[in-house]
Amino acid sequence: MSKSLKILCAVLALAFLSYPVAAQKLNLGRVALPEEVAAWDIDVRPDGQGLPPGKGSVKQGEELFLAQCASCHGEFGEGAGRWPVLAGGLNSLKSDRPEKTVGSFWPYLSTVYDYIRRAMPYGNAQSLSADDTYAIVAFLLNMNNIVPDDFVLSKENFGKVKLPNAEGFYDDDREKAEKAFWNKKVCMTNCKKEVTVLNKARAIDVTPEENKNAPKVD
Repeated sequence: MSKSLKILCAVLALAFLSYPVAAQKLNLGRVALPEEVAAWDIDVRPDGQGLPPGKGSVKQGEELFLAQCASCHGEFGEGAGRWPVLAGGLNSLKSDRPEKTVGSFWPYLSTVYDYIRRAMPYGNAQSLSADDTYAIVAFLLNMNNIVPDDFVLSKENFGKVKLPNAEGFYDDDREKAEKAFWNKKVCMTNCKKEVTVLNKARAIDVTPEENKNAPKVD
């Protein structure tokens, strides 16, 4: 071992050994309590790990959805105003205007449960109980024609529900699939090329004209 490497190892070892002492001297914070960790540890994995005990029916979910969610997402999940659409859009992903809903786009049911449990209803996040969340998720499944009207979603049968687009996602393979298009001779110096203006925004009618009726922009 070289002399410089020995010195580096000695410095790192000293820093490692002195770290706990330095942390104690700062006297900042404390070890988180188990219940505090549990309050944050609410994520749900695609395999169902992290799901809380509970259950909820489509009927219960409809009542909760109308009371807690419909003001933004519409009574049928169609989206109110510019709020997200939650239902419909099946087989629309290849169209010019795809509808990315729970039924048409989302790959895992765990994502639906996790997001609702953690962030909804808007403005009152984490106010729903585990049973409430199961019920709302069940209703969303029903609106997307994935489960029947009498369906009851629970921790036990959660993993059996498969969303239509579960197989529509794949790993980023551009390193292989698009490698043939890569420029093998990358310019690193003096790469400036002449820029040619092909058209003007005003000429192709994308610049709004000034008029009295246009909204005032500060």
